[in-house]
Amino acid sequence: MTVFKEQQLLKEHLDFQKDANIGLVPTMGALHAGHLALVEQAIKENDYVIVSIFVNPTQFDDQKDLNAYPKTLSDDLQKLSVFEDKVYVYAPEVKDLYPEKTATEPYNFGLLETTMEGASRKGHFQGVATIVFKLLSGFMPKRAYFGEKDYQQLSIIHALVAQKKLPITIVDCPIVREKDGLAMSSRNTRLSKEHRDLAPLIYKTLQQVKAWKGQKDIPEIKQWVEEFFQKNAAFELDYFCIANANSLQAASTIQESQKMRAFIAVKLGDIRLIDNVNF
Repeated sequence: MTVFKEQQLLKEHLDFQKDANIGLVPTMGALHAGHLALVEQAIKENDYVIVSIFVNPTQFDDQKDLNAYPKTLSDDLQKLSVFEDKVYVYAPEVKDLYPEKTATEPYNFGLLETTMEGASRKGHFQGVATIVFKLLSGFMPKRAYFGEKDYQQLSIIHALVAQKKLPITIVDCPIVREKDGLAMSSRNTRLSKEHRDLAPLIYKTLQQVKAWKGQKDIPEIKQWVEEFFQKNAAFELDYFCIANANSLQAASTIQESQKMRAFIAVKLGDIRLIDNVNF
């Protein structure tokens, strides 16, 4: 499989396919079945697919987290090899995307970026928006594919495309889970065996939360979640909230007329995991 390290070279290579529909699947590598599901959907809906593999430094607020992020390009290419005739891989060095300096561009997403992940990871979504805009505007795909596990990120990207008036469809893809319910994530590979055995409790908690809709009010549910994780010392709860699925603002009462989701972020050891479900 040919790997392109320069965006311009890949664009020139695809130039003969000017009228083809191109799908883009942006990733940070360490690919798992969740990523491959995005690629499979993109292949079904487009003539060709670009899979980018780039660990974007500007979306990390912790240098240690950036340094520890798994980088497995050889394994990633092996997993993508089954799609070889349809997929082009873009795996650049930092200088190809940040030729002058590694810095974010300023964006204003209002309240979308000040809650949950935005409150816990300062500057994270500025970095996400910066790199996603570079990829979208650089390749101008027909469609781009993102998973709902990073639901707040997905909301930011929809807002980015609207602000920049990009003629690109952002495709929301369902969360892919392990057999025990744990949302697939590249970070899962960094869990110790003990913590990996405990990790499914995150999704089980969300399932219980969802089951209580209409039986308990939101403050009761939130208190139960907080107490549950206090009793499970291996976990450190960062946040739990039930929020409007569009504005992402936390709700204090259940609104039957609005789409709502339950969101959670916890740390197991040094590994931070997030998940969400419809509520």
